Amino acid sequence: MRLFALSDEEAAQVAARSGTPCFAYRLDVALASFRALRSVLPARADIAYAVKANPGAPLIAAFASAGALIDCASSGELERAQAAGMPGGRVLFAGPGKTKAELELALSMGARIQADGIEDLERLDDLLAAKSGRGEAREEPLRISLRVHPASGVAESSRIIGGSGPSAFGVDEEDLLPFLESARRFTRIRITGLQVFAASNERDAARLLGNYRRSFEIASRLAREVGRLELIDLGGGLGIPYAELEAELDLAALGSGLSRILEENPWFEGRVIVEPGRFLAGPCGVYLARVLRTKRSRGTRFAILEGGVNHLLRPLLTGQPFPTRLVGGTGTPMPWTLAGPLCTALDRLGEVLVPEAKAGDLVMLGQAGAYGFTEAMSGFLCHPQPGEIWLRGSAS
Repeated sequence: MRLFALSDEEAAQVAARSGTPCFAYRLDVALASFRALRSVLPARADIAYAVKANPGAPLIAAFASAGALIDCASSGELERAQAAGMPGGRVLFAGPGKTKAELELALSMGARIQADGIEDLERLDDLLAAKSGRGEAREEPLRISLRVHPASGVAESSRIIGGSGPSAFGVDEEDLLPFLESARRFTRIRITGLQVFAASNERDAARLLGNYRRSFEIASRLAREVGRLELIDLGGGLGIPYAELEAELDLAALGSGLSRILEENPWFEGRVIVEPGRFLAGPCGVYLARVLRTKRSRGTRFAILEGGVNHLLRPLLTGQPFPTRLVGGTGTPMPWTLAGPLCTALDRLGEVLVPEAKAGDLVMLGQAGAYGFTEAMSGFLCHPQPGEIWLRGSAS
């Protein structure tokens, strides 16, 4: 997997043409990631693009046209799926805190709703009752999925999602039976699916497959209580490397392993879903910013860029920088601390190795197509918003 979607020459062309700071995305790279994953998954598996990774309209439309489902977690994301012409039946709606208005929008679209708690069922039941009162009664109960948070047995290299520890997401596995007993009173709703999401940016296929097996164990238990399941959503977490020496996710092992899991569970005849966001969007994007000034402070080299955590927050959250190149830079790489222009010592994009930098030099950060600008502190200090450039192919 390439760490940079653009070559140095292409990056320089984009910067000269569009100005900096900016994000540049290549849709052909994103679609190549989708096709690579699709080629190894079993026929009964669907790919749902997790919009939270990057809600760019061209990206949503590209994945939709390639056959992806769309995974949304807010009314804004639902509206973006609508604007892309996505049929409601191919939209998933999840999230730990859904408002009644959001649920009403999801219902009106025909989206598949994934409940996180009893409050979701109560709000859905109120909405369905109101529809019935207006003469819009459904012929059969609304089919939904339930998110269950595993009690144990999940593996996660990152702690962004939280593994099996305390979580705001879903129904805790140990509370599943009393939850289902309480849910029986909602006769307008039927649970026919499961979602388990327990990893983030995981590049070890064996860890992901272990989590998938754990999900099937929970699904079997759920099916004994509610009847036949039509859907098991295995969540996201498919990882990408952020450094040259980091291994890529073994897609072939992931696909063959998932096929074996389906064979080992003949009781389940429905479909499975994986929800990659970062894996699909990350490699397609770069962030371009010029060096405003450099300084040495008590043994540390600083390069102050046009943008910092107001454009890229991930390094502050994870302690890991994006892969970084000094465009056209030559000479021996040396350690630099990338800082942004904000008036806070938290405005750091990490420690990187690049050649000697000077004011005006162009810096390119790779793997920035996911969890880039829309995750950042964009309103802090009221700096101008970066540009976003969408490319169908190369920048030439």
